[in-house]
Amino acid sequence: MNVYVYTLGCRVNQCESEAVAHAFIEKGHTVVKTYEEADLIFVNTCTVTAKAEQKARRMIRLFSNVAVTIVSGCYAIGNAETLEKLGSRVAVLPLSRKAELLRLPEVLENSTLESLLSDIRAFCSEKKDYSTSVFDFSAADFAYHSRSFLKIQDGCDNSCGYCRVHVARGPSRSLEVDEVVRRALEIEKHGYHEIVLTGVNLTMYDHNGKGLGGLLEKLLPALGQDMRIRLSSMEPDHVDDRLLDQIADFRMQSHFHIPVQSASDKVLKRVGRTYESSFLDYIVKRLREVKEDPFLGCDIITGLPAEGDEEFEETKAFLERNDFSAVHVFPFSPRPDTALFNAKDKVPESVRDQRAAVLRSLSESSKTRYATRQIGRSLEAIIEEKTRGRCFATTGNYLRVEVNGLNDSFRCGDLINVKMTGPNKAELER
Repeated sequence: MNVYVYTLGCRVNQCESEAVAHAFIEKGHTVVKTYEEADLIFVNTCTVTAKAEQKARRMIRLFSNVAVTIVSGCYAIGNAETLEKLGSRVAVLPLSRKAELLRLPEVLENSTLESLLSDIRAFCSEKKDYSTSVFDFSAADFAYHSRSFLKIQDGCDNSCGYCRVHVARGPSRSLEVDEVVRRALEIEKHGYHEIVLTGVNLTMYDHNGKGLGGLLEKLLPALGQDMRIRLSSMEPDHVDDRLLDQIADFRMQSHFHIPVQSASDKVLKRVGRTYESSFLDYIVKRLREVKEDPFLGCDIITGLPAEGDEEFEETKAFLERNDFSAVHVFPFSPRPDTALFNAKDKVPESVRDQRAAVLRSLSESSKTRYATRQIGRSLEAIIEEKTRGRCFATTGNYLRVEVNGLNDSFRCGDLINVKMTGPNKAELER
């Protein structure tokens, strides 16, 4: 059977999708690169914004016209009926049972194309309580990525007023340190040169113990010199000096993404964030101390309740002062089941969108400035794609570049050294 996996949202979803793809491959199925080839499609959904949900609905409609489509993920919470109505061949598995998808290839072992839909629906409606864990999603081979993913944390103990993810994912849980090390070594054994550590709130890893910094103290010495570690995201509230000290290790990739959301103390307090803008400045300062010109990305939500002109200008000044390499801008999207869903001090949508446009323009300038600054530098990169005689790689500081000078002996996933010759161009450095 041909299986296509489509993922929306965060790197946790990407990691979980890869584990599902791996489970199908292990049972002899073929994971395909395009949905048109598929007999079965799995859609892993996101509920962070209304736009993410809208895209999920659009893709589910499209996919269900081609193949049987099974849907899970955060958007599946409380929305099963809505999603099932999107097509006659749609079935929904609740997020609480998502890990059971790893059983699905075995369940479908004797299915035919004619019985596939009824077999999938029977699976989704099962009442049997299987013992599963959010950390069952584990793969040492990856169907859709040349860099590996390792999920080490799930859930969130925060209650940010705009965020529905803690409602969907539940409280913070961390994978035991020794198991993280074991899985990382297994990935290394399979020939990967980069592990992206993922979590719903990654810096909340073991936050009542030694934290993410304590994990890296154990993980880095266990890995070889050719293995690299990338952090998927760094929520500010649990970033500490122990973590920042470990980031100085040369195997830690020089790319960091911080969900800032706002740099106005008034807005941060209003929406339930637990840090002040001065702490954000400190994190950026320390990251630049331990890494040479790192790629610093961040998330900003425009139009959060209590964001007046003055508060917006505080955020804009913060971004300019810290010269972020890229800014992911999200207009505030009120989410059901969150404290700010019915907020009385909402910003008019026209103002919210105008502010988003200003910050997106700022981000484009920052990206160009950062990429131009890299010209002439020697960087490490992981080969991601070889197609039609062209080769593309991702550098340690997260630039996608076309690399010249590679012969057929190089393969996707190889760690190489390149010299930057342009904003998106590089040459193999021997």
